[in-house]
Parts: sequence; structure tokens; C-alpha cells
Amino acid sequence: MGFHIAPEEHIKQGKVTDVYFERVRDALRKKGINPLVSMEVRASSLPRDWQWSVFAGLEELMELVDGLPVSLRVLPEGTLFKAGEPVLSMTGKYLDFGIYETAILGLICQASGIATGAARCKCAAGERLVISFGARRMHPALAPMIERNAFIGGCDGVAVIESAELIGEVPSGTMSHTLVLCTQDERLAFEIYDEAVDPGVKRVALVDTFQDEKFGALYAAEVLGEKLFAVRLDTPGSRRGDFLRIMREVRWELDIRGYDHVKIFISGGIDENKILEYNSVADAYGVGTHISNSPVVDFSMDIVELEGKPLAKRGKESGLKQLWACPRCGFRVQTLYKESSETCHECGGAAEGLLKESYKEGQRLTATPKPRDIRSFVLEQLATVEI
Repeated sequence: MGFHIAPEEHIKQGKVTDVYFERVRDALRKKGINPLVSMEVRASSLPRDWQWSVFAGLEELMELVDGLPVSLRVLPEGTLFKAGEPVLSMTGKYLDFGIYETAILGLICQASGIATGAARCKCAAGERLVISFGARRMHPALAPMIERNAFIGGCDGVAVIESAELIGEVPSGTMSHTLVLCTQDERLAFEIYDEAVDPGVKRVALVDTFQDEKFGALYAAEVLGEKLFAVRLDTPGSRRGDFLRIMREVRWELDIRGYDHVKIFISGGIDENKILEYNSVADAYGVGTHISNSPVVDFSMDIVELEGKPLAKRGKESGLKQLWACPRCGFRVQTLYKESSETCHECGGAAEGLLKESYKEGQRLTATPKPRDIRSFVLEQLATVEI
């Protein structure tokens, strides 16, 4: 049977769609109805207590629409947006792209959720490292998608080799409990890890397999000395107790023995709230399930114009929109789409239209940024918000 995944060509052929879109297509074709429509994508609300989200998944969306006779106006990937704000609009003959609604939403709903989960963790961590450890919690076919969006959302590194190759980065990782268990000796595990791994890889020792974290950290420091970059605490929840106090004890014992260069790396059940709690001691975090299993952003895609005239279903505002933001004071407002500029209602400055025409009648109008550049764009915006 193979893996239970949809082949790429099936997605591009429109086979991964809700059946009612296929039935709509057949009904319209039979009557020769194929109007010019404009459809808009927005999320009326955001998950949990999120005040903002990161728009992601655009690179794959552009791959999906490549060759279709449609026009696309969209937020640049990595843009922070709020509930109710449009993130993209698509214009064309309905039968040319309507069948792809399921795939379009699927590509951006999950990607934006993951990128936002990562951004919230990075926002909480500040300058401390955040590494994506969550690929093992999801289907392996999704690992590159998960970790690409975790990276552009702000993670400093990703663990899976395939994911790192996709984004042009070196994979990040430490060592596993299995190494210690197979050697049955923590000191020996540290020694053979050091001997086998490329010298350019930072040495991060996992110190809680057999014994107390404090003594495990001291063993690692004695074995690796100046080469030891960090000790990783991945203590099971059943043994943690006052985990912050354990971390402080490890920090104290390392410092008084001259190992103040050794950082404290924390993993296991980490989220943005734990990060805020542990920041007083921790230097780096490995975040797994909280990012990879982030709630999806519940986008919807709705017709807002038919044959160039405003038209929408109940509960939706008709007419194509533009989202404006003032670079001076940050004020944001939506208007009907127009080519001319908008004056900021707050400070009187010139507002910028955020939805950019990126695809028109089968032609890409903008280049695809590199993941590292998207990440830098996200980090710039994170400096202006709170979680």
C-alpha cells in the first residue's frame, strides 16, 4: 500500500478536494456557467488567546497555482496579521481554480499555525536559542513542511536532516538517551560522542539518563572540558518536581567549578509559558509537540466579487479589500481595494498597502524569498509585539 500520502501530482490535478467542489464544478459546466470571481481568504478568529498570527505556506501555494490563469494578491510570507484581516485574494474564472479551495486552505492553515507557534516561543525566549524538535510527533512526510515553517516563524534551527536541506541550513541536535543506554555509562557516552562527531558540531551533553542532573552535568564537564557547549536537561515530568530549582542547582555547581561557559539547554514539554518561567536560568530550548502540533489558523475562502461587482454570502463583507499599515505608528485599516495610496487615520502619514500582486494570469511577479530572509522579516516584526 505504501505511505498514506497524496502524491504531489494529485494535489496539482485537484484530486485532493472536498467532493462538493467537484459536484459544483460538474453542475456549472453542464449549464455553461463560469463567472469571473474574486475570492478572499481571512480568519475571522485566531486560536487560543493569539492576538496575531504569522502568514505562512505561500511558497507551496505559489507552486499549486503555477500555470493557472488567475491573479493573486497576497501578504508577503512571514507577515504578522490579525483576526479579520485578508491575507490573500484570487481572481479568475471560477472553474479554473475553484476545485483547489481545499488544497489552498490546507497549505496555509497548518503552515501559519506552526509558524505562529514557533514565533510565540521565540518571542518568549528572546535572544535564547529555540530549536524545533517536533517532527517526530507528526507523519514523516510532513517533516520538511513542519520544520520549514517552524524556522521561518523564528526557530534558530531544525533537527531533521531532510528539513534542514530544504531550508538550506545545517541540522541542529544534541545526543540521545539511546547512546547513553547502549553504552551503559554516561562518561563513556560523552567520550565516544566527542570522538565520532564532527569537530564543528557543538557538544551538547544529555545529562539525566541514569542519575541526578547536577552530577551528570559535572561528569560531562569533566570529560569534555572547554569543548562542552551545553548540558541538556530532558527530565521526565514524573521526576521533575521543582524543575526550575533543579536548573538553578546545575547552574550553581557548574559555575563554582569554572564551567560558567557551559549553557543550560532545556527540552521536554516546553511551550511559551514554560519558556517565560525558565528564562532566568535556561540558555536554549528544544520545543517539540507544542510547535509541530500548533492549532491551525482557521482560514476561510469566500467569493467577494462576481463579474467585477461586489457580492458575498451572509456574514461576509463583499468587495475586494486592501490591508493598509502605517510604518510610522503601526495603525492598520482595511478599505476596498484601490491603486492609490491611503493616509493613516491616526498620524497622517502614508500607509502601505500590504497585499501585493504576486501572480497574474500564469506569471509570477515576485521572487520567492529564502527561508532565512523570511525568518529575519518575522523577527523584525516580533520585536514590536507581545505574546
